[in-house]
Amino acid sequence: MANILIVTDESTDWKDYFPSEKVVTVNEYLTSGAFTESKSMQVINLCKSYNYLSSGYYCSLMAEARGHRVIPKVMTINDLDQQFMLRLKQSHFERHFNDQDEVQAMIYFGRTTVLGLERVAQQVFEHFMIPVLKACFIRVNGKWQLASLEACAFQSLADEEQDFFGESLELFSQKVWRSKRKSKKYRYDIAMLVDPNEKMPPSDPKALRRFQRAANRIGINMEVIGPNDLARLGEFDGLFIRATTNIANFTYKFAKTAENLGLVVMDDPDSIVKCTNKVFLTELLAVNKVPMPKSAIMRAGATEMLEEAASRIGFPMVLKVPDGAFSIGVVKVKDHQELRAQSEKVFEKSALVLAQEYLPTDFDWRIGVLNRQPIYACKYMMSRGHWQIYQHHDSGRVSSGGFETLDVKMVPKCVLDAATKAANLIGSGIYGVDVKEIDDRAYVIEVNDNPSIDHHIEDALLGDLLYDRIVTEFLRRMQMRGF
Repeated sequence: MANILIVTDESTDWKDYFPSEKVVTVNEYLTSGAFTESKSMQVINLCKSYNYLSSGYYCSLMAEARGHRVIPKVMTINDLDQQFMLRLKQSHFERHFNDQDEVQAMIYFGRTTVLGLERVAQQVFEHFMIPVLKACFIRVNGKWQLASLEACAFQSLADEEQDFFGESLELFSQKVWRSKRKSKKYRYDIAMLVDPNEKMPPSDPKALRRFQRAANRIGINMEVIGPNDLARLGEFDGLFIRATTNIANFTYKFAKTAENLGLVVMDDPDSIVKCTNKVFLTELLAVNKVPMPKSAIMRAGATEMLEEAASRIGFPMVLKVPDGAFSIGVVKVKDHQELRAQSEKVFEKSALVLAQEYLPTDFDWRIGVLNRQPIYACKYMMSRGHWQIYQHHDSGRVSSGGFETLDVKMVPKCVLDAATKAANLIGSGIYGVDVKEIDDRAYVIEVNDNPSIDHHIEDALLGDLLYDRIVTEFLRRMQMRGF
């Protein structure tokens, strides 16, 4: 569990707030060797200035050198003066500011007193992670955009602003005042992110409980959190995502925020970006000569690319939506007419579509890879009477085939080598690599950054050892960072 430390310029800066031994001056913090007894520390830098080579700048710089998690980070301080882009949801502005062309707001740990900007304020804070910000939004050609952003000193706030600031700080990090828990103490805390409304989650409830028990066995508290718990990430040392990841949903925001806070994250935002887009993944595998089906990336409006794909791949072929999951957005086409019709449907949502050779098999290999080493192997059988593992029926029901879990030593070498090479191109997190085996040759279909781990399926051979290996990797990474 991370300890909270608030750093200010002078001790008198904090006289109007609730007394706490967690508040120190910047001179105390910058003293050589101070506060280095533990790297499990969250530093909130509230110095008046973050200007280059100022005491506030050195506070963040020293914190990062000591392995402390700090807001703001030095990179954020440096980037604040640079041009930046932040996509804003226009509906947030149109609903409240139709008669204005400029809106200014003070943002305190993601909160603001300007009605209508609550969600925007949270978005700006999650992106920049600076305690107090002054933001200016302008409307240009009918579109709202962030025009300027300035870090502000809490010491200069008016009385009514200070009250809101104090409340926001308390909500952001209640540990400053929170009494110690009376329950069993654990050395580390990991947040396990799940979506209670997800129909096809990557882990079932029994698997989630086994992850928690495995964590407890090695001195880690693993707590389940949900999509509305983003503000709680500062309480934890790690984030384990057990909800289906996508750039456009809450999982990526959680991963990015956790990374900015210095948590150990699986899977990390970079892995999410790389794995959730099949176009990127195909290009990555091709450049690095990983064996895979014949593939072609087709662009909207370029009809000649459809003909080239048909000539190169042949029929039937498989079309894939770039960011689909669980066989969603994957269709088989048997001729030119279906190719044109189905690709046009995809082009309505994506500028690119992936076409791949159709390789019929009775099953797909799924190789689980953790920290660049294979840890489990499954055969996923095709859904009965269907050519995919998952079959999505018109009624909304989803059916799937059977499975067989094997010792990785029983997996053909070509499959294991291809899967490991593909996963290692992504990173060192936990991945599930889908591979087809035909005539003693392996073909990588995709790499999943958030692989399914269900009780009695992926753990059928290893049992609790599978969960132990994954949480032990969290422990190793947290220890390496000195938490």
